[in-house]
Amino acid sequence: MLPDRVLPAAEAGGCLEQIDLERKRGTLVNAWRVFEQSDLTGVVMGTVIGVATRFLMLKSDYRQYPAYPHGKIIHLALGTIAAALGSVAVPALLKKDFTAITFLGMAAQQFREVRNMERNTLSAIDQQELVPRGITYIEGTAVVFEGRNYLSILAAFLTSLGVALFGWIVGAIVGILCLLIVIRFRRGKTIKDAATIEFAEVEVDGPDVSVGGIYMMNVGLEDNQRIIREIGMGFVLTPRSDDAKVTISNLGQRQAILHDVSVRLGVYRDDGEPALLPLAKLDLHSGRLGILLLPREHDREVALRAVSDVPLLEAAVRMPTEANHRKGGAMPNG
Repeated sequence: MLPDRVLPAAEAGGCLEQIDLERKRGTLVNAWRVFEQSDLTGVVMGTVIGVATRFLMLKSDYRQYPAYPHGKIIHLALGTIAAALGSVAVPALLKKDFTAITFLGMAAQQFREVRNMERNTLSAIDQQELVPRGITYIEGTAVVFEGRNYLSILAAFLTSLGVALFGWIVGAIVGILCLLIVIRFRRGKTIKDAATIEFAEVEVDGPDVSVGGIYMMNVGLEDNQRIIREIGMGFVLTPRSDDAKVTISNLGQRQAILHDVSVRLGVYRDDGEPALLPLAKLDLHSGRLGILLLPREHDREVALRAVSDVPLLEAAVRMPTEANHRKGGAMPNG
């Protein structure tokens, strides 16, 4: 047999480069196909969108809750678990593995424990506050923490579903839309949506203290009267509608206003001084709400912004006019 022809070095090198190029091109094509078709793509994209959703809704504000960094780490970890469960459920259901519904049910049970954890934590902290949050405020915060984990599951589920049915481009669009919706609606209504807020003069007539003509309390000690006269700051909240009258008269909503404003402006009192406790009283004739504060900071613009930014608690919102005008009687609960 004749020996094989020996290729010149240049020609041999060119062939090797071409073979290597074809191999890399095939690898990229295969990787792209895997990226387009693999269930892993939907799971990863859904998890990323779900975690991003939870991150956007997680914020430590002037109340410093959740605490940084440990409180945030806890809730981000729970958000990651929620996102992973929501994204994994799609390929499982498409393969007719209906036990995925069981895992989602178990996740819902675990997130109810998150609500209990937040309730217990805030209740314990509230006992050490000079101006407490109140039960209604605590319950509203606990519900928010639970509900945002469900939003994380939903965002991850929709993103993963878009990838599984239509490809990763549609899944990315769905994920971006979920993030935009979260950014748009992550902040709820505040007290300025239910009432107009005005400064009012604090009047101390002997032992009687009033704000804007609304009687607040009786103060016997002259030292306390002097402190209220010098430091006191008053507001009057006028409800915008009949529904708002019921909302701002809620004791939990009133306590939330006093707590938030006291946190932002400080409070001039110590434990065991009930006469110096911030107070909110209702004018029974007009439905207006008078607020008496003893702040450390006397910046009127900051004080007005602090009152305006107090969240409107879901548990305090009432709509009696809608119920009274409904035809066919009241609707059943749930």
